[in-house]
Amino acid sequence: MSRFVFAVVALQFSAATPSLAQTAEAATSEGAAAEASVQVLPAITVSKVETRHLRDVVLASGLVAPQETIQVAPLIEGQPIEALLADVGDRVVAGQVLARLSSSTLDLQKAQLGASLAAAKAQIAQAQAQVIAATSSAAEAQRTADRTTKLKAQGSASQAAADSALAGAVSAQAQVSVATQSLEAAKAQQTLVEAQLANVDLQLSRTEVTAPFAGEITARNAQLGAIASAAGQPMFTLIRDGALELRADVAEADLTRLEVGQTATLRLVGLDKPLGGKIALVEPSIDAVTRLGRVRIAIDDASAVRPGMYVEASVLVHEGDAAAVPITAVKSSGGKTSVMVVEGALVSQRDITAGVRDGGWVEVLDGLKVGDEVVTKAGAFVRDGDHINPVVAAATDSN
Repeated sequence: MSRFVFAVVALQFSAATPSLAQTAEAATSEGAAAEASVQVLPAITVSKVETRHLRDVVLASGLVAPQETIQVAPLIEGQPIEALLADVGDRVVAGQVLARLSSSTLDLQKAQLGASLAAAKAQIAQAQAQVIAATSSAAEAQRTADRTTKLKAQGSASQAAADSALAGAVSAQAQVSVATQSLEAAKAQQTLVEAQLANVDLQLSRTEVTAPFAGEITARNAQLGAIASAAGQPMFTLIRDGALELRADVAEADLTRLEVGQTATLRLVGLDKPLGGKIALVEPSIDAVTRLGRVRIAIDDASAVRPGMYVEASVLVHEGDAAAVPITAVKSSGGKTSVMVVEGALVSQRDITAGVRDGGWVEVLDGLKVGDEVVTKAGAFVRDGDHINPVVAAATDSN
């Protein structure tokens, strides 16, 4: 009986007291609940608004072309080319002889005109002698007429004699006029021949085809023995003073930002160092199809470039120090530009006014100040009102 009572009591104690395993399991559940009650914030990289030196540049590209192309054509026609004194690639100076035309026909014309000039001079001398003789005869006839008139008044000469003497004086004066006109005609002939000689001399001088300006010859169409003519292709083509320029296409939105005198950096394939240049002309029109404008950039040192080369240009519009954020921190939506600003652990979206973009940085004109923190990659992992664990990005070189 006593054994039975003891067994019943033991069974009741066992049911009322939890086991060690049950106690441990309960403790573990309570710890997990406590840990779950602590919020774990995501680690997000943030960047500070920095003062950086930014350069506002406009990108353009195009082909190299001569600033001015000179086409050299013969100034006289019909003469064969007997000598070529320049070729493609030669650098020439103003007035240098490039080719020589045959002058045999012109030399013959000059000889003929020389003979005509000598004849004209002889005719002038003869006419001058005739004028002298006619003038002397006219003077004598006038004196005779005067004497006869006096004698008639005295009754010593008849009316017929007086009339005859007067007629002789008038005729002699007419001979003077004829001789004078002959002299003037001879002088006019001399002037004509001299003008013809001057024209032949001019044509003879033009048998030497010369460079009107200094430059570099880029094409030669002249051939020995060919007949020179200005109607066909030019004999020579040259680049005036060897000056080259870049004719670059620019986006329509950027064209109004460009001005004459702005500096440009030119990059060519195969050249390690960029070349310098300046805008010489901003063309006023825009292509209606491509919607591109064009600028002409004078190249400072054109010795390393050739016409037809493709060049990329960066035109410096403005540069200076300004507050800036990484370009990855900026997002645009609905016509607005914004960043995710971090204050403590709270993220909030803020609209900003963006300015110059230079490399991986964007100028902030309004909405932020230097030292503010923004999410480096805006909107990639966070939204407005989120809490984060900010991790400041490593400082970068501001140059």
